[in-house]
Order: sequence, then structure tokens, then C-alpha cells
Amino acid sequence: MSEQPDRERLALLVHELRSPVAALAAIARTFADVGGRGSDPVELVRLAIAACRGLERIAVDALATSVRRELVDPGTLVRDAAATARLRGADVQAEVAEGLPVVSGDPVRLRQALDNLIANALRHSGADAVVQMTASSGEGGLVHLSVADAGIGIPASEQERIFTAGTRLDPGRAGSGLGLALVRAIAEAHGGHVSVVSAPGQGATFTIGLPAI
Repeated sequence: MSEQPDRERLALLVHELRSPVAALAAIARTFADVGGRGSDPVELVRLAIAACRGLERIAVDALATSVRRELVDPGTLVRDAAATARLRGADVQAEVAEGLPVVSGDPVRLRQALDNLIANALRHSGADAVVQMTASSGEGGLVHLSVADAGIGIPASEQERIFTAGTRLDPGRAGSGLGLALVRAIAEAHGGHVSVVSAPGQGATFTIGLPAI
């Protein structure tokens, strides 16, 4: 057996476990100070359960294209991703359109995709930047989940290459080059797609389009 696939699987596992582990750590810190910060303990427990579910699933099955479908509320998905990011100190806002249809999808995989887009936005726009998430209806019966930042932007010539595993436009920045490739794999495994609108110096908006029910 080749060692290369094993190294790649290990790198993927380490990359994807970081987000739910960090989420649980942030939730625990908030619990320790819950009285002073006015957080809702019930909401924190719900977010912690979701993080634990993600940890268990990723540890057992790291393959991003392995999808276990159920009915998923896209608004809840976006709000939870933003809320967990805020617990970790990031300024991530969520805006959800009214009356969105549900999608048939894997909530753990879709959350992986959103967490990777949030991490990418913060990495390229700074930890103090505001990241805007939206859930809205798109053309062709799609639900759009978008993550927008006001960071350095992406040249048009690089906007396809960034979805290739191992690609890092700025080698001086932290990152493995796996996140956006995983986002594309997860979106396509759901019968959807991911796109980006960006220009140098004008930030970037990544959008996952998912078929609505």
C-alpha cells in the first residue's frame, strides 16, 4: 500500500477536525463565563452537540463526498455557522431570507463547507474583519449559501485554480490549500456547485448553490 494516500487522508483529517475542536473549546470557554456574557445555555448546548456530531462523523469518515442525506434548513445551517464563529471571536454576521425551502443534504458536510469558507474569509481579510453570510433563493430552484469578505480579493486568472487541492495564492499565509477543494467536492456531492465573485482589492464572495426541495 502506498504511503502517499495515507498521508493525504491524514492531512485531510487533521484539517477538518480543527474546526469542530476549536468550536467545542470556544463553547466551553463561554460556558465558564456564561453569566457574565449573557449567552443562552440551551443554545450553547445545541451548538456543542452539533460540533460533537461533526467530530464523530469526520473521525469515522473523512471522505468529503460521503453524503448522508436528510432534510436540512439552510437558514439554521448559516446561523449556526456564524454563531459558532462568533464564539471563537470572529465577527461573522448572518442574514437569512424569509421562506427559504429546505434542501436534501448532509448537515455535517455542508457545515464543513461553510466552516472552510469562513476560515478562508478570515485568513484573507484579517481576524478583525467582518464576514457576511447569507442564505437566499437563487435561479433555477437553487438555494444559495454565501460567504463574503472585504479582503485582498482574487485575480480572475486564479479563480478556477483556487479550487484545486494544494493551491495557495500566497505561500506566506497560513493554510494547507485544502479548504476550497473540499468545499467544491462537498457542493458537487450534493448535486450543487460553488462559485466565486472577486477582484483584487475588492474582497470575495463564495456561493454554494444547492438544489431546493
